[in-house]
Amino acid sequence: MRLDMNADVGEHDGPPLEDALALLRLVTSANIACGAHAGDDESMRLTARAAAAGGVQVGAHPSFPDREGFGRRVLPLSPAQVRDEVARQVQRLAGLAALEGVPVRHVKPHGALYNLAGHDRRVAEAIVAGIVAVDAALALYAPHGTALADAGHAAGLRVVAEGFLDRAYEDDGSLTSRAVEGAVLHDADAASVRALAWVRTGLVTARSGQLIRLPLETLCVHGDTPGAAAMAARVRAALRAAGVRIVPALAPSEDRA
Repeated sequence: MRLDMNADVGEHDGPPLEDALALLRLVTSANIACGAHAGDDESMRLTARAAAAGGVQVGAHPSFPDREGFGRRVLPLSPAQVRDEVARQVQRLAGLAALEGVPVRHVKPHGALYNLAGHDRRVAEAIVAGIVAVDAALALYAPHGTALADAGHAAGLRVVAEGFLDRAYEDDGSLTSRAVEGAVLHDADAASVRALAWVRTGLVTARSGQLIRLPLETLCVHGDTPGAAAMAARVRAALRAAGVRIVPALAPSEDRA
């Protein structure tokens, strides 16, 4: 078995913080904020440099243009505006990362944009159109069976099925709202047990106790979750002890010329 572990990073201005650097030593892919919900040119460039130095695959983490709400509010953008925002943000990161000789390999929407695209096909297609406008060879991180994943497949993108290490799920496979108590998970031991069962079976237990099918290729830990690095370290160790290979989502054979 193999699994990618990813983290949302670069969600600050300036050089990478120590917490982010600690996460980059544990994960195999990094989703770097593109300035719309957090981050600036310096954070993007230096986070890409730090990720690449550790052999971590770099991806873009575009969002609604909402720094005040950290990208966790739905903004009334048209599909065309969503497309243009995604393209602009992905291109911005790609250009800055290129200055460090680092290729951007994937895209993972952030926050409200990610959640909305899970069930709104028009928004999902707009995100995919923005990605394709920059580079149709970019992979898309998306939950299995969602409108976002379906739109990615329809456009011919490589879609990587994602789950969340530190978040609770509802019975329909959506993430539990952060407004609900228990939506963010903090128990590293429980997370390790859940992750191992999830990788082996493709099933994860929802908040209600119901098992839901959610195939998994990459497991995310949010960089802004307290204790994120400690949790990632515990889970990574448990997975490796069980024989799971922790490797980037895009294998060397998928590298572009």
